[in-house]
Amino acid sequence: MIIKIVITGGPCAGKSSAMQRIKEEISAYGYKVLFLPEIATELYNCGITACCFETNMDYQICQMKLQKEKETVFDMAARSMKAEKILIVCDRGAFDNKAYMSDEDFSQLLVMMGKNEKELRKSYDAVFHLVSVAVDAPEFYTTSNNNARQETLQEAAELDRGVLEAWKGHPYLRVIGNSKDFEGKLDSLIKEIISFLKEQESKASENLL
Repeated sequence: MIIKIVITGGPCAGKSSAMQRIKEEISAYGYKVLFLPEIATELYNCGITACCFETNMDYQICQMKLQKEKETVFDMAARSMKAEKILIVCDRGAFDNKAYMSDEDFSQLLVMMGKNEKELRKSYDAVFHLVSVAVDAPEFYTTSNNNARQETLQEAAELDRGVLEAWKGHPYLRVIGNSKDFEGKLDSLIKEIISFLKEQESKASENLL
């Protein structure tokens, strides 16, 4: 069984810390966990940023192509592995791009990629949105722990709302806010992921009957 999920959210939402917890706890739950790193940060660290391009569309094409190509490689690798249960964890996914574009430009991008929104949504089994502290715990917002994070507090909050709106059409979208302390937030995420995995395992068992 191969399952692919997205961990997303606005800037300073705790995604990096969440990845370590997922590795520890979901691996212990019996899954081989594969992590696909955030494409925007990877490009930034390589010197490829949106401001380097003549248009935002030119940059978004590069980012989307790399995102989908890497997902294809991860899917192929997972199918070739011996593990019975594999979880692919994407640090952001294709719909995150939509938060940085107009609806018209995003639709145009999908046409250029030969895809549509329904296909893209189906390529991810579940989406878990970690709310940025910029939204509901602004005193904890910082840019010091991520060189690629340059947004102001207001920009981060707006991006968080934009990312959540972009993913709202997904049938399995869970939102984890900052009502608890950070460890409590991560605990909630892990519980949501395990609950989802149990549902998928149950469905897989039913299909075998």
